[in-house]
Amino acid sequence: MTFSRLFEPLLAQSAAFETAAASAGITRLGVNLAYLVAASLFIFGLKMLAHPRTARNGNRLSAVGMLLAIVVTLFDREIVHYTTILAGLIVGTVVGAAMAIRVRMTAMPQMVGLLNGFGGLASATVAFSEYLKVYFDPGRDPRFDTLVTICLSALIGSVTFTGSVTAFGKLEGWNVRGTSLSSPITFPAQHPLNLLLLAVCIGLSTLVVRDYEAGLWAALALHAVAAVLGVLVVVPIGGADMPVVISLLNSYSGLAAMSTGFVLDNYCLIVTGSLVGASGIILTKIMCNAMNRSLLNVVAGGFGTGELAAGAVPAGGDGAIVRRMDPEEAVMVLEAANSVIFVPGYGMAVAQAQHAVAELANELIRRGIKTRFAIHPVAGRMPGHMNVLLAEANVPYDLLADLSINPEFEQCDVAVVVGANDVVNPAARHNKGSPIYGMPIFDVDKARTVMVCKRSMNPGFAGIENELFSRPNTVMIFGDARKVMSEVLSGLKQ
Repeated sequence: MTFSRLFEPLLAQSAAFETAAASAGITRLGVNLAYLVAASLFIFGLKMLAHPRTARNGNRLSAVGMLLAIVVTLFDREIVHYTTILAGLIVGTVVGAAMAIRVRMTAMPQMVGLLNGFGGLASATVAFSEYLKVYFDPGRDPRFDTLVTICLSALIGSVTFTGSVTAFGKLEGWNVRGTSLSSPITFPAQHPLNLLLLAVCIGLSTLVVRDYEAGLWAALALHAVAAVLGVLVVVPIGGADMPVVISLLNSYSGLAAMSTGFVLDNYCLIVTGSLVGASGIILTKIMCNAMNRSLLNVVAGGFGTGELAAGAVPAGGDGAIVRRMDPEEAVMVLEAANSVIFVPGYGMAVAQAQHAVAELANELIRRGIKTRFAIHPVAGRMPGHMNVLLAEANVPYDLLADLSINPEFEQCDVAVVVGANDVVNPAARHNKGSPIYGMPIFDVDKARTVMVCKRSMNPGFAGIENELFSRPNTVMIFGDARKVMSEVLSGLKQ
């Protein structure tokens, strides 16, 4: 009874707002037109995001569409006063700008994952709020589909939130009681437990839909169980699969928003959530194809152990010879080359070497040397990570290529691998016992000379030795990538 009285003022205020909305100056036609414009901006913005040259304008276009949708919704429903809307816009803009400016490029995947989680939390919160409105207002007669979508929003939103926070912790390298989240965390009967929790969520949702007036405890339990499920789904996934996980969670956040749109009868939210959910699923499928793995294998496989400490698992441990080269020798090799292909990886992001690499590429081009960049779909820790870094360094998009560049490596004089590891490991082609067997890789080992710039002989996210490092045409340049590339550039200019 006390709990019910706690929400009575909020319900009274909500009813007053709804009454006022009926006589609001904004007509339903005007609202729908505004939503149509916002949805069109989202669609065109998403289309422009598919190309690096137009991605920035696409991002701005989508942001304008989101601003329009939020402002129109708040004014239409008269949820808050216009001064509160303005204050919220200012605070949100300041916080968002600060995050965008201060975040390191190496931490961009973490921020994207966290923002996915906020989207899921918002959907779950709105769903629970709508349920409370129904629960504490006996005069309401909610539709069946409204109750179903409330449960869907709660389930998907809670899973997205806790799953995204867990992914954030993995990317940040959190430790829980001495256990690193970066490595896959597995235990017996883990997957059956996840299926059991999913079945429990479905059962709780059924209780809420069948008897919403007595289902408050079931609604609370649904959020709690789904939150636990989100953690358990992500903890067994290793660092090598983080790009796929981030993309999948992004899709989940869109699906949660779409469900919330049905709860609120908000067409703009339905369209927006559908776009995000569909594009996320498509991107996830593309990335799974790039790894030659199924989505089920990614979720259940626990592949990838995260980065290890220096010298933890040395490559070439079977007596293989690893050849070393210093920047001065690298200058001489590059001066004699006619074609060079750069293959960047997460190590370039860690060293913030994209500007040095871009300047080196520009110097090679100035000398008449054919220069390209090979970008693997799963390089880095989130989709498009390398593209973002190189775009920041003003590398022309025409110089970027995907796996279609593989036939050119046989005619390539020098392949420069900067911080990449698993995506250039020849074991993926022939070693059936390797966890990366079958994954499409760059055939850098077929180039006349392969320069690998790394800090150490550590393995990549897959936690396995790289056969490339001991190939007779491979030379290792150890050191910080930004420093090494700057020294090579300086040598070329001199």
